[in-house]
Amino acid sequence: MLMALLLAVTAAEVARPQPDLDWLAGYWLSCADGREVAESWSDRRGAIMLGASITFDAAASSWEQMRIEAVSPQENGLSFFAQPRGAAQATEFRLVRWGEGEAQFENASHDFPQRVIYRREGDLLIGRIEGRSAQGEQAMEWRYRSAPFNSRCPTAQ
Repeated sequence: MLMALLLAVTAAEVARPQPDLDWLAGYWLSCADGREVAESWSDRRGAIMLGASITFDAAASSWEQMRIEAVSPQENGLSFFAQPRGAAQATEFRLVRWGEGEAQFENASHDFPQRVIYRREGDLLIGRIEGRSAQGEQAMEWRYRSAPFNSRCPTAQ
């Protein structure tokens, strides 16, 4: 009887449900300060969500591939992986805090940022990166609105 109970507890821990981050899914657009930033996220398919971001302004453009993936079923197990400009190696940020419409990922050993934070408020998605850099504590924030897929900012070319 004790062995069956131990096996049931162990199986329950291994199969612990993952935090639901499907509120992140969609197409998000920011048109602030003369810059167009579009970010899109798939809904969760199995243990992965895929994301992409593109930033465009008159001076330059940049892009990033992202994913949120289950990496450890014994814990909450989700990590955010970022690959700016398709870098050969993705940087991993572990999910350390989450709640309804909010998720915070951290990697204390990364140069900048050390934290990636997403928060959903209705049709607004707030993305924030923060941490230490050579210039001291820094933070950057984007405020996206939900938009139809491939929408553009009114002033974009």
